[in-house]
Amino acid sequence: MLSKKDVTELVYQRKRQAGLSWASIAEGIGMSEVFVTSACLGMNALPRDKADLLAAHLGLPQEAAVVLADSPTKVWDRQVPTDPCIYRFVEIVGVYGDTLKELIQEKCGNGIMSAIDFHMEVEKVPHPKGDRVEIRMSGKYLAYNSW
Repeated sequence: MLSKKDVTELVYQRKRQAGLSWASIAEGIGMSEVFVTSACLGMNALPRDKADLLAAHLGLPQEAAVVLADSPTKVWDRQVPTDPCIYRFVEIVGVYGDTLKELIQEKCGNGIMSAIDFHMEVEKVPHPKGDRVEIRMSGKYLAYNSW
């Protein structure tokens, strides 16, 4: 029986062998590259028809499609990450987290941005001082309930 981790390793292997990008894999099944990458890394579930397409596209066993469509258990290491790219996101939340919360609540009210009803895009943007990374996130506003 394949685990989410096993399927992630299979996806990485086939991706490297075929010289594919995450964008091309996502395009091949008609979904967002951010969501497809996240699902391939075990943090989201693909709709079953898309999981079947992805497995066929990468030449994965049918069991991998079943695993890709299974609901994930979103568990991650709670320690400060040592990978420089991931660490910077932790740093950004540490520096700007309270600011984001304040601005969301000032503009929208007492609530949060959903990570469930959510969309994100990552782009490389040319800049005279050096290329930039642009990340656009859009999450449904969820007001806190009072009772």
